[in-house]
Amino acid sequence: MTTIAGQTSIENRLSQSEKRKIIFIMCTVLLFSVMNGTMFMIAVPDIAYSFSLVPSQVSWVVTSYIVVYAIGALMYGKLADIYPLKTLLTIGLSLFGVGSILGFFSPSFLMVIVARIVQAAGASSILALVFIVPSRYFPQERGKVLGIISSTMAFASGIGPVIGGFVAGILHWNFLFLISACVLLSIPFFWMWIPKEEKKAGKVDLLGAFLVAIAVASIILFITLLVWWYLIISIGFFVLFVLRIFKYDNPFIRPDLFRSVSYRTTIITSFFAMMTMMGNMFLLPLMLSDVNGLNTLAIGLTIFPAAMAAALTGKWAGVLTEKWGGKQVVYLAFAFMISGFGLLSTLVGQNTWVIALVTLLVFIAFPFIQTSTANLLSEALPKSEIGVGMGIYNLFNFMAGALGGALIGKALDYKTDFLINPFSIAEGNETMYSNVFISLAILTIANCLFFRLVMKK
Repeated sequence: MTTIAGQTSIENRLSQSEKRKIIFIMCTVLLFSVMNGTMFMIAVPDIAYSFSLVPSQVSWVVTSYIVVYAIGALMYGKLADIYPLKTLLTIGLSLFGVGSILGFFSPSFLMVIVARIVQAAGASSILALVFIVPSRYFPQERGKVLGIISSTMAFASGIGPVIGGFVAGILHWNFLFLISACVLLSIPFFWMWIPKEEKKAGKVDLLGAFLVAIAVASIILFITLLVWWYLIISIGFFVLFVLRIFKYDNPFIRPDLFRSVSYRTTIITSFFAMMTMMGNMFLLPLMLSDVNGLNTLAIGLTIFPAAMAAALTGKWAGVLTEKWGGKQVVYLAFAFMISGFGLLSTLVGQNTWVIALVTLLVFIAFPFIQTSTANLLSEALPKSEIGVGMGIYNLFNFMAGALGGALIGKALDYKTDFLINPFSIAEGNETMYSNVFISLAILTIANCLFFRLVMKK
């Protein structure tokens, strides 16, 4: 184990073997963290049946996890600017494992929700800290490592539904908790492989953290449940938070963090890119079920090749980010997204293998957009605020995912015979899917133009 005092020349103090071990263990727990979210989305109908729940009740299995996960990603990011990563990861992994064991033995739906909240409180540490590791331990290979991380996330997003459908179908949905409990086995390896660091100066603004946590929780609840008083609560607490950061000497988030044009622009660009990407992940299973008539397992198998492609190309996303720079890779990701969304809009209703091939383009874009934007942000942030800066990035991405799913769900409620895409041959219930896909393409074009115009200045 390497001991590090301060943050100077960290990369030079680590051998190639130590670097490989850090990347391996971080990607392993990240895989479980991301899979834990997607696996349970597949199991929601089974959980509803087990406890005789209506959809509005069982939706809290997913909603509670999203809310706590998003808040945790921000909180751990801030804490990482002060406390050693090893300490935070040990706490996070312990909570993740305890929540998983509690969920496996849950006798009631209330205990399932409690277990999901504890899981999220721990799993969010992995998402928050894994994006800090490249800047702290691999500054000269940051793009490459971010590519590996992003490809792991893309792979986990695709393989989660397959594993979730298989385990819930063959065994029982509560065994999904047991899979996640395996993260406890990684704690000794973190203590052996992650460099030892000293606690840095500073303290956490607890009141500011409370205000932003309530504001974030309320806005996500509004997005997912569309209850208007959640929006009013969010606005109120956000105003109080803004007043706090301008008056307090050491606020939870420093206002000057957003003065960087590059940081602001990249956050906004990433938000809309992730909104379309995660919206697509929500839309695809619905289309494959409604239009192509596939069951849960078949849907997972259809999407799986795209997830594998994203995992395999993630390395190249990192290589190209280092070689070309983050901006150029953002444009490449947009090209994949626009092509994929456009083709999906045109080919709705075609054979499943055709949809599977086109889906490759959209999934491949995932590691490219995430690697490039994360790299741009880490370059724009001062070292002392890498943690909270990346925490805000993860928070906005989570909010984008929730908003994308909510908007698409509402869009599919409206039936029409009018086709926006003149090249599409969609008919009947295929029409709305075609229209939503082409709308995602149009939004991506607008996002690309915004990024180019602002960054060019």
